[in-house]
Amino acid sequence: MDCKNIAHEVYGLADSDDPLAPMVREALEVIDCGLDTHGQESVSISFNGGKDCTVLLHLYAGVLARRLARGQAMKPIRAIYIPVPSPFPSLERFIEETVKIYNLDLFSCNSHCEQAEAAVTSSSFTDADSLLIKQTKPNATGKAKGPDNMRQALEAYKRRFPKITAILIGTRRSDPHGAKLSHRNMTDEGWPPFERINPIINWSYSQVWTFLRQLRIPYCSLYDEGYTSLGSTFNTFPNPALLVEPTTPSITYSDGPLCPSSMISSATAHTSMLSTTHHAQPTLEKEDMVSPRGVVSTFMSTTHTVPQGKSQQPISPTSPSMRRSSSLPEPRYRPAYELQDGGLERSGRGLTMSSVHTKA
Repeated sequence: MDCKNIAHEVYGLADSDDPLAPMVREALEVIDCGLDTHGQESVSISFNGGKDCTVLLHLYAGVLARRLARGQAMKPIRAIYIPVPSPFPSLERFIEETVKIYNLDLFSCNSHCEQAEAAVTSSSFTDADSLLIKQTKPNATGKAKGPDNMRQALEAYKRRFPKITAILIGTRRSDPHGAKLSHRNMTDEGWPPFERINPIINWSYSQVWTFLRQLRIPYCSLYDEGYTSLGSTFNTFPNPALLVEPTTPSITYSDGPLCPSSMISSATAHTSMLSTTHHAQPTLEKEDMVSPRGVVSTFMSTTHTVPQGKSQQPISPTSPSMRRSSSLPEPRYRPAYELQDGGLERSGRGLTMSSVHTKA
């Protein structure tokens, strides 16, 4: 990717009458000020493949390119990646592609492994599994990266790159712990000393997607499958607000006809299934993992309707009164950029599977 073209594009947008211009201009100024304070050699960017840091990376590449003198070559962009346990393979493939596109000098630091002490550059990057340094891809462990693991990862990064004093982060105001942050904050006491620079802290969910799509910036394919916020495979699902209403299948009951009031919506099905199958975070074996889509499919294939005059509570799939004459297709979801209410961005996050077995 030609970073000089990126610079022309983003600065042109910032100087335009586009509704997004003030947010782009603000972000570029914050990045510029951070570079003035620390210098490019002492600044890194946190990149995990999500939509927010993808926006930030594109802006950062534009700022760096604009600072180049005539004839000066673009240096590799320093970056840090702290994987969650059991990351999505498609997300790791996107990170691999992004490393090549933006010429990232990516340090992959396994947040739950103290031996993460290696740098990964575009020249040595070969496949998605190599994102996890000195450890093979983990199975789901029942817990995501927490404060202690994050601290350990940053300590490893500080040991490996002691001259790095600031990290660009794609945190937004609506993110957990983002409400009280400003554009620039030092890490808390007891943490490795870095200045956290948050250029897009004031951006909204819709502004992120407007920027990505308006400038045709590549993003992770999971967002086109209904995911709106990405984490581990065991606690990240497509957003139920983007579920496409399925066609009601033909179902026959032996003890009564159906009436409109007995119908169960797909949204109710999704909520009910998750409430009965997502509890404490257990340790899951690889063979016990099921796809998020299987959750909805299983529930809706067994509880979509109830007979007239009967209780409107979902019927057990083992009920002798229910006999299926056709099967439901896999649930479909609209893409993330079609989510109208940004407050529902994390509706598919924070869930864990207990013991659900379906055909994937």
